[in-house]
Amino acid sequence: MELKQYFNENKARFIDDLRRLVEIDSVRTAAEPGMPFGKGGAKALAEADAILTEHGYTAKNYGNYALEADFGPAPEVMLLAHLDVVPVGDGWTKEPFALTLEGDIAYGRGTTDDKGAAVACLYAMDACRALWGEPKTGVRLVLGSGEETGSEDMDHYFSQRPTLPYTLSPDADYPLINIEKGRFAPFFTKTAANEGSPRLTGFTGGDTQNIVPGKAWACVEGLSAAQAEPFAAAAAAQTGAAFTVTDTPNGCKILCAGASAHAASPEKGVNAQTALLSLLCALPLAENETTETLAALKALFPHGETDGAAAGVKTADAESGALTLNFGVLSYENGLFTCGADMRCPVCADHMGIEALFAAAIEAYGFRYRDTPKLRPAHCVPENSRLVQTCLKVYEAHTGLPGKCLAIGGGTYVHEIEGGIAFGIEFPGRDYRIHGADEYADIGELLQTAAMYADVIRELCYE
Repeated sequence: MELKQYFNENKARFIDDLRRLVEIDSVRTAAEPGMPFGKGGAKALAEADAILTEHGYTAKNYGNYALEADFGPAPEVMLLAHLDVVPVGDGWTKEPFALTLEGDIAYGRGTTDDKGAAVACLYAMDACRALWGEPKTGVRLVLGSGEETGSEDMDHYFSQRPTLPYTLSPDADYPLINIEKGRFAPFFTKTAANEGSPRLTGFTGGDTQNIVPGKAWACVEGLSAAQAEPFAAAAAAQTGAAFTVTDTPNGCKILCAGASAHAASPEKGVNAQTALLSLLCALPLAENETTETLAALKALFPHGETDGAAAGVKTADAESGALTLNFGVLSYENGLFTCGADMRCPVCADHMGIEALFAAAIEAYGFRYRDTPKLRPAHCVPENSRLVQTCLKVYEAHTGLPGKCLAIGGGTYVHEIEGGIAFGIEFPGRDYRIHGADEYADIGELLQTAAMYADVIRELCYE
């Protein structure tokens, strides 16, 4: 029986197993006894345990951090996927925690990221067992429940369990990810005096470093909405953001709407925080330390710049691309500026002292690191490794497309695992609306992923 026939015959069961997982709201909530990521994550692991049992595997639950199931003796291949999902957000036209099928398109939160991938890994093992019997060396499937919020699940799991020689995670892009950029995400602060009028009295931008802020607001005392409106119109034309100005008892409030994006690709967003800084720096504010600090932030993080040039950290290499910088956090209250940036750093940045370069840039304007931040080094697997070459060969055979290695700014489960790669699950040219409204998966593509993973297992574990 060929792989294609096997998956055609098991397609209905595949969809039903995916449905069971998608129906669970596994967004992280407050920890409870025995449930480090809340009830949803624990429930998803329990349902996955039940599915694995029905498929003939014996799973072990590691404190509701992760679930482990082996196929075959002495495992050497590890498949890593996650069952937690990001919050729903706005704009859905389908029920997020239900599987809505329209032909082969399956809508629902997690259908691609990463519940669909987890089911594909399970069915890859099933296909190997059905078509080729027990392997010479085994496969270990590990399903986590805290990837979207920092991968604490894997920190816990790998404190108790070993890594394996060949580790794959279906949580990124095809053809294959062998490089994940490093990350440097410092917080920094400054206290500034604020006498005179008009003056800034409050600023709220983003609250997380790894997201381009889509909204920001500021309160200005001593300036009316009518006085601020011409400046807002000019800033809107300059920045591509939208501004709404309303009167308050003591002045005006300015709301800025941009477009959110992941910090790994900040150029895809419109940073409302930096756009609002541009507007504030154009207003006739009193000359004081707070106004000077606004100008300093505008100089360090010019609106639309994402390569870190103004902050002194611009760098790139042919292997992993350019550094990207997202100015993701900014608040001002009672004279205190609190700021946070997120840099995704190419391999060459590991040895160039990014921490000191950025510190020098911000200290020139009176800012200081809130804590002592550390660069998380880049993850890089040689293209000639057996795992990389096996996956690229299988990808080309199944898709007819050229296999090549890619570098990404994001991080996956394999970032800290020597030799680990991300293989799939997103095919080139498709937008699965991951982390957005109406996330979907193509069932045919999920089955193709399962078939490719089965062939990788055959190459690594049977021959």
